[in-house]
Amino acid sequence: MISMPYDLAELPISSLLRPISDAGAALARLDERIARSPVGSGWIERSHFTDACASLWIDGELVHLEDLVLHDATKDIRTPTHELTIARDVLRTRRRASAQPPGWALTPDGLCSLRGQAATVALNGAAASSEDEPAPDGLVGGGEREKDYVDDTRLDDEFAAIDAVLARSNAAIEQAKQPGPATSARAREKDPLVYDLDWDEDERLEEWRGVLRQTQDLPAVLQAMVALDAWNELSVLQHAPWLGRLLSASILRQAGLTTAAHLAAFNLGLKSISVERRRHRNRETRLLAIAHGLIAAAELGLKEHDRLALSRKMMERRLVGKRVSSKLPGLIELVISRPLVSAGMIAKELGVTPRAALRIVEELGLREMTGRGRFRAWGVF
Repeated sequence: MISMPYDLAELPISSLLRPISDAGAALARLDERIARSPVGSGWIERSHFTDACASLWIDGELVHLEDLVLHDATKDIRTPTHELTIARDVLRTRRRASAQPPGWALTPDGLCSLRGQAATVALNGAAASSEDEPAPDGLVGGGEREKDYVDDTRLDDEFAAIDAVLARSNAAIEQAKQPGPATSARAREKDPLVYDLDWDEDERLEEWRGVLRQTQDLPAVLQAMVALDAWNELSVLQHAPWLGRLLSASILRQAGLTTAAHLAAFNLGLKSISVERRRHRNRETRLLAIAHGLIAAAELGLKEHDRLALSRKMMERRLVGKRVSSKLPGLIELVISRPLVSAGMIAKELGVTPRAALRIVEELGLREMTGRGRFRAWGVF
């Protein structure tokens, strides 16, 4: 299967000038607000969760925000699905890219590392989700089962470069062992039940990088828009279309339109755009849809920030007269950085018993989000 080349000739610059300007201004306003806000770090962490769920929604899958938060904290109340496993991979990839220097995700090492992670989930996600066991006491039972889980994200940033070198070395060694051209060797390594063997991802990725090189003199917003549209048109990776949206956000971060730890929530904005516009046959319509998605993402981010800031002020009023050793300040920081929290998560983060976690939740006056009598979770709104 040979992909059609992405033609950069005759870009509709005149019709894109206003949306590009509006998107850049909206992102700048949001970034300035986040950089100076006391809830900025919590807002960024929340955006990782919401954008990961929106990414699956764009690709035609439904993952509940509550399930993703609990799965990330190893407090599942049911067996994780394949879609939930992919959503967690999107979440981890966003965190990993934002923790690295700007532009790392677009380097050969960064692309190799992120691409390898996406391919691993595509192959092993269903098996992993079927092997994971639910934690029936995960929300209110104290979290004893959390010892059975291993958080494999803590050392990702430190060993990202080493992983990339090892991946390239192992690939070169295996390729050298097998006779025949490199393309045939790669095809033999792939399961035909999972991959289309005629789909040359390396060639498509190199073509996409060629588009990036041709657009490097364009404004950052337009460069990100063209990069995302080219990724979708070239269908670079068979099982990880979401990676293109993350790489486009990395372009904005590399250009300085977003702060070092902030990746634009492309998925959240595009979710508000109709699928007919996002997948239209006309390139101008698709590019306009991406620009309007960026504007929507910035507007939604500002509203989310204002709600978080107001909620923090209201919760801080309950700290008046409390002892210095009170756990309420820690709980405030936790609920600001998570869309919802469970008793098990609170007990783990604050080092208290599950019963004490329930007590301080009532003391802080958090809103119960699930509407259940068991396995409850709370949030600020």
